[in-house]
Amino acid sequence: MSAVTWPEARRYARDTARPLGPVPRPLPETVGSALAVPLVALAPLPAYHSAAMDGYAVAGPGPWQLTGRVLAGDPGTPTPLTTGDAVEIGTGAVVPAGADAVLPYERATRTGRTVHGEIEPGRHVRRRGEDCPVGQQVLPAGTVVNPVVLGLAASLGHDTLTVHRRPRVGMVVTGAELRAAGIPTAGQVRDAIGPMLPGLVRAAGAELAWSSRIADDASALVAALLRSDADVLVVCGATSAGAADHLRRALDTLAAEVPVRGVACRPGHPQLLASLPDGRFVVGLPGNPYAALVAALTLLFPLLGRLAGRTEPATLTATLAGPVNPHDRDTRLVPVARVGSAALPVGHDRPGSLWGAAGADALAVVPPGWAGAEVELLPLPAAETALPLPATVPWRPGVAAPPTGPARRSGEIASVSAP
Repeated sequence: MSAVTWPEARRYARDTARPLGPVPRPLPETVGSALAVPLVALAPLPAYHSAAMDGYAVAGPGPWQLTGRVLAGDPGTPTPLTTGDAVEIGTGAVVPAGADAVLPYERATRTGRTVHGEIEPGRHVRRRGEDCPVGQQVLPAGTVVNPVVLGLAASLGHDTLTVHRRPRVGMVVTGAELRAAGIPTAGQVRDAIGPMLPGLVRAAGAELAWSSRIADDASALVAALLRSDADVLVVCGATSAGAADHLRRALDTLAAEVPVRGVACRPGHPQLLASLPDGRFVVGLPGNPYAALVAALTLLFPLLGRLAGRTEPATLTATLAGPVNPHDRDTRLVPVARVGSAALPVGHDRPGSLWGAAGADALAVVPPGWAGAEVELLPLPAAETALPLPATVPWRPGVAAPPTGPARRSGEIASVSAP
């Protein structure tokens, strides 16, 4: 099968999945999840007529005689006011029945127990339900729960939220040449995708269930794909057609459907999307770090977003403010920094380097034959949702261990060309 276009690949990745089932969760456990049902006010906001300022709740025209004090949190219902009455009141306190307004301290004159001042009827009183009546839908299903949404839900009376279950992701990093720590020596490459991917998974609304490293071994890869404790399996490397690239053959062995066997984009062409007979998905990422990032934003993000029940994000566009050479057949993904309404290419965008992407805000989607019009922007994930990371699966007998060659001398620069 020939490579699909970049827009086709991204659309297919989202359309091929369905949101995972709704689950009730306590509020603190819902950050990063998507609402499975609309958020509805269980209580009005405010929940009662309350004072918006410190001062005096007054009834009728002044002057007024003080009859007491009401503070936020006082038990019971305050005594109603009659014309000429006033009570000293704190912000957030229940406004007594019969009050016409709250007169702030700074606009009041008090002599003994007599209060003078000018009022506007209804001023500085927050009426019950004026911000949000009970039963009001405030956010649609698909909204991602962030700390602000969490606070809103609490203010509307929720102790739990019904959200879509977050997809579980299993990560398989392949390559006998990869080194997990230290300075690589000749023939070794420091693994950059393994440290990068967990944050990308969380930013997409999923959680990393497990991770494993294997050598370029076909049987070990098939065994990893047979693990049933993840909704999506992400294989890093082994996606091309070389002698050490076993993913395509492993998928054929498992009778997987592979609708995407390459995407017409640069970098990141050797990426793939497959579905296993039991309904689990497999996303194959290239072994070069920047190419893997491109593939993750192309296939993994829309797939996980759909499984997580997230609303499809709005398309962002900008005008490129620097020279970019489009490809005649493939879509180019270029790291850019946003400057006002423009996007400035930052360079350093070779497939094996994350330098440019690390200093960018987004990737500009430059279509084939681009002639200078606005381009779509793919925002790069910012601060990731704080979710616990599982421990890396330990090395198993029969699986290649991390290379342990001598470290480079201080100051010696490694020039690494990832496969």
